[in-house]
Amino acid sequence: MKKQAGFTLIEIAIVLVIIGLLLGGVLKGQEMMTNAKIKRVTNDFNGISAAVFSYLDRYSAFPGDDPNADDRWGGAVIGGNGNGIISNGERPDVWDHLRQSGLVAGTGTNNPTHAFGGNIQIQQNGASIDGTVICMVNMPGKIAEIIDRQIDDGNGSAGEFRQTANSATYDQNATNLTVCKKL
Repeated sequence: MKKQAGFTLIEIAIVLVIIGLLLGGVLKGQEMMTNAKIKRVTNDFNGISAAVFSYLDRYSAFPGDDPNADDRWGGAVIGGNGNGIISNGERPDVWDHLRQSGLVAGTGTNNPTHAFGGNIQIQQNGASIDGTVICMVNMPGKIAEIIDRQIDDGNGSAGEFRQTANSATYDQNATNLTVCKKL
């Protein structure tokens, strides 16, 4: 009679425990990465606000709307009309002015991207918020709600942080929300 070879119950249990520990570690690692991205987005809102207010304090105009920017930096820098409003035509120049002043890293007029891959914009009015706002495009719904709860009231249609969908609740399955925060 031949003896059959195989794994004992103890050996199988040990393998299952190891697999469980590995899966738990991977899931925890993904959660930590998502939390780090959320923190980066929150810091982006705060850092960009500080840069815009520093520019306003230093040059007495909003970046992009600064009528003296072309004289100050010359070259391809375009000055705004100085009316205190960042119009659609001035929006690309916001980043150029902030970068020329050394308040934001990089060069040119391209919008920076946030941790979840969408563009960051500074504009006049957005998400039913009057005044100058910082908007982040292509934000996942779950993440937008978490950020709203951290920095405002958790209501997507009220407060200083809102979604353009104009709904109090966030669509948890959405991947392309635009959210704005009052400057």
